[in-house]
Parts: sequence; structure tokens; C-alpha cells
Amino acid sequence: MTGDQPGPQHTETPPRAASPLEPEDWEEFRALGKQIIDDVVDHFAGIRERPVWQPVPDEVRSALGSGLPTGARPMTAVYEEFRSLILPYPRGNTHPRFWGWVNGSGLPVAAYADLLASAMNATLGAGENAAMLVEEQVVTWLQQAFDWPETGSGLLTSGCSMGQIIALAAARQSRAAEWNIRHAGAREAPQLTVYGSTETHHSFEKAVELLGIGRAFFRTIPVDPDFRIDVPALRRAIHKDRAEGLRPVCLVGNVGTVNTGAVDPLDDLADIAREEDLWLHLDGAFGAFAYLLPERRPLLAALNRADSLVFDLHKWFYLPFDVSCVLVREPGALEDTFSSHADYISRTPDGPASNPVAFADRGIEQSRRFRALKVWFALRTHGLDGFARSIAGNIDQVAHLTRLVDASPRLETVSRSPLNIACFRYVRPGARLDELNALNQEILSRLQLRGLAVPSHTLIDGKFVIRVANTNHRTVRSDMDFLVDQVVSLGDGLLKDGMLDDGEGEGH
Repeated sequence: MTGDQPGPQHTETPPRAASPLEPEDWEEFRALGKQIIDDVVDHFAGIRERPVWQPVPDEVRSALGSGLPTGARPMTAVYEEFRSLILPYPRGNTHPRFWGWVNGSGLPVAAYADLLASAMNATLGAGENAAMLVEEQVVTWLQQAFDWPETGSGLLTSGCSMGQIIALAAARQSRAAEWNIRHAGAREAPQLTVYGSTETHHSFEKAVELLGIGRAFFRTIPVDPDFRIDVPALRRAIHKDRAEGLRPVCLVGNVGTVNTGAVDPLDDLADIAREEDLWLHLDGAFGAFAYLLPERRPLLAALNRADSLVFDLHKWFYLPFDVSCVLVREPGALEDTFSSHADYISRTPDGPASNPVAFADRGIEQSRRFRALKVWFALRTHGLDGFARSIAGNIDQVAHLTRLVDASPRLETVSRSPLNIACFRYVRPGARLDELNALNQEILSRLQLRGLAVPSHTLIDGKFVIRVANTNHRTVRSDMDFLVDQVVSLGDGLLKDGMLDDGEGEGH
């Protein structure tokens, strides 16, 4: 790997095995690299022919639990261990029929970019180098994609869990600045309160705990029948807390809840935040990407009225783990919250310490890997329109699934969303709730254990449901046909085998 600029010219051949940690034979290393690339391409090209998921056998568990290696081994032998012990037993999210939880499917071009990023081994805390400029460019591109204010800023993170902490810390600094909590701590400040619906992701509970606000002061507001935050109940909670001498600082809105894909009424939340002087934070982990589609934009039109927004590029932007983004509206809000100073990281007028942007001053991490390169490669290669087409395709595939479920007398749609999540279950007239829950859990287990498909599950109103969250660029409509056929076939087979009694029950 070479750059375009000439460097110092050296004609001496480096000594063989200049370090015990370098390859002894560079040509052997080159050959292994070529084999690895060939195997990676074969892996991507043949994904559909393999099981979605399979259990890790006991002998593999034993091998992966062996003791610390102390002596050297040939790297070709280590690679063969990887091929036999690790590669055959993935989480499964690269497979076209993986729709569990909310996991991205992994773009091939981004896998190459991750290899190049590791070879460069840049750390993006601060400094004057191309990697820093790439992250600046990528953050700017993402601001443009979401019509975010040009005066705002952001940074890439490991995931929305980190983004929630960063955004809430910025909210605390901005809306409770008079108590200078960074310096004096929270002892002299009033008790802060934060608001979000009962459907808010559990990572926000971690954020309020870690920042000293406390889980008891994260007000979980009930939801309406469509699983969106109850706006009148939210207003009442804010006013009650103010009357009791508490200090509301932040309101959390969901742009696609994990359970059902519900989108909170964003315009209403933005209005309340302005009226009450609250920081509006939006969790758009996957749902924010629907903003890229003109036909879905009305649902998310107020997204850029927020004070902060988080979204995972390793979810509905299909990139390999991990890469996420947090954007903030207020200029300097992140630096006000996180900047720190030490002589050994101070800037110089020129040279490698001269870059004016320091991402370490926008978040918690000083050591930050070159996550931006895979985003840069993917956008340069496929363009924003390519991603939008895949996202639209995922929504269409889930709509097709719900039509199939609605048309089947043996299936029931339990929840649907305008985005990419649907929850359904196998039903039998007269069966009790606990019986149907056990039946659907067994159907799901057989789907997963046989490597046929991997949706996940959740509970909605006490019902165990099969949950499809489609953030998979490899999925096609026929995969949904396959899923429905398998669920019906498995359910019918379990009934034939006598899993449910014939007695009268409470119905479903």
C-alpha cells in the first residue's frame, strides 16, 4: 500500500524478521492475504447457500476456551483455525434471512475499507492527517443527508449507546449550565429530570445512571395504541416535576422504537421542548434513515428540529460493526461538554498536532479507530441514492410480509409500522394465551436452530410474537414468502404432533 506523495528513498532491503512481530517472509504473507481476500469474496458470494445460524458444537467451544498461547505458530495454521472454528458459526446477520433484533448486514466494500483502516492504524482523537479530514467530511455528509444545520457538529461513535451518553451529557451542560456541573458536580444543582416513552431503548437508562441523574428521574411516559408517546401525559409529567422543584432538562423522542418501529410525534415533541426549554434528543438508531426517502419524509419532517440525533450506520445503513453517529445543533455544544486540556495533547502552529478539530473534545474517547473510512468508501461507491433504494426495498418487503400474514387464516399481525418492523404470530382458535406463547416460541426456536431464518421475538400485550426487523440489503421479497411458509408449516406440524390440547381456552 503506497501513497501518492514521495517519501524518503531507501534502497536497502529490510532484514528478514526485523521484529519477532513482523512476518518472517513477506511473500508468504502476501500469498496468505490473497487467499484471505479470495475466501472473503467466496463467503459473500455464497451466503445464501449456508445456514443462517447454527449452534457452536462442544468441541469448538472447548477449542475456543483453550489457554493462553506462549509460543509462535505459522500464520497459515492460525488462519485455518479461524476457518474451521470461527467462520462457520456467525451471528448470522450477513445472511439474507436474518431479521433479528436490529443488526446490519455488512457491505462488502466496507469490509475492504476496514482492512485498509486497520493497515493505516490511525487514531482519530486529534491531529493533522487525512484520516481526521475523512471523518470531518463524513460527518458533514451525514449532516447534509438529514438536512441538519450547517452550524451543528458531530462525531462517529461505537454505537447509539455511547451516543445517548454523549447527547445527554451535552443536554445537561446546556440546560443546567448555571450550576457548572462539570466542575462542581451535581451536589449544588436541583434534581434533573429526563422524559421518554415506555418504549425508549434501555441504553438511555444506562445514560441517566452513568451521568448521575438516576433511573428514578427518567420519567417513562405511557404510549398510545400505536406505541407513540402520550403527549398530554408528557405535558402533565413535566408540569408536575416543575411544581415539585425539580429541573426538567431533556426530552427523548423515538424515531423507530425497537419493539414495533413506532415513530413518536416529532413536531409535537419539538414544540414542547421549545416551550419548556428542554433539550430534544432523538434516538434514530435505525429509523432515522427513512428520512432519506421522499415518501417517508413527512413522518420524520421534524427530525432536524432536534437538539441532538443519534443513528447507527451499522444498522439500516448496512455497514459492518461498529460505526454510529451523534449530531448536535448548538455550535460548540460538544466541546463545551467534553473538551479538556493537557500539555501533551496541545496544538502546535503546524505539523502533525496542528489540526483545529479535535474529536476527542467532542466525546469521551481519546483513542478512536478510523471508523469513518468504511462510511467514506461506501458512500463514494454506492452514493446516497443506492442506500435509499435498499432502504425502500426493506420497507416494501416488510409490507409484503404483513400482507401475507393478513391473508393467512393461521397467522395474526400483532403490530405493524410505517418502517421496517412487523410482529406476528401463529394462532389457533380457542387456544389460551400461554399455549399460543409456547407454540410460537417453539416455532421460532425451530426456525433458528435449523438455520432457516432468524427473526427475533418480543412480548406485546403479553403475547410472544415473532419479530422481523428488516435492516438487510440482501433480503428479497421471496425471503418473506419463505418465512411465512415455514412458520405455517412448523406450526401445523406442532399441532399435528399434539403440542396443544383440544380443550376450550380463552381465545387469542
